[in-house]
Amino acid sequence: MTDFNKILEKAKEIEKKMKESQENLKKMEVNGVSGGDAVEVTLNGDGEMIKIALNDKIFKEDKEIIEDLITAAHNDAKSKLKSKTSEEISKATGGIGIPGFKWPL
Repeated sequence: MTDFNKILEKAKEIEKKMKESQENLKKMEVNGVSGGDAVEVTLNGDGEMIKIALNDKIFKEDKEIIEDLITAAHNDAKSKLKSKTSEEISKATGGIGIPGFKWPL
């Protein structure tokens, strides 16, 4: 029974850390850039775009290029957010993988 109690205690500890991680992730912001900093996109921890900054030089480009640069900056930010999310989850679980667990990103 002692081993089972230890497992329950560890599970409660992980649950507490996961809740803390979720709160930390909500506060997180990441920036993605493209075109040599011509486009910068900021995402919050929920993956929502909260800011986009366009350098004036970008407006000399064709519409398709601007669209591609915005998409690339968003993808860069999304990638960084996934990486930071994985790091935060790893901290909460002590590096223990949780089968079937995938953060909603």
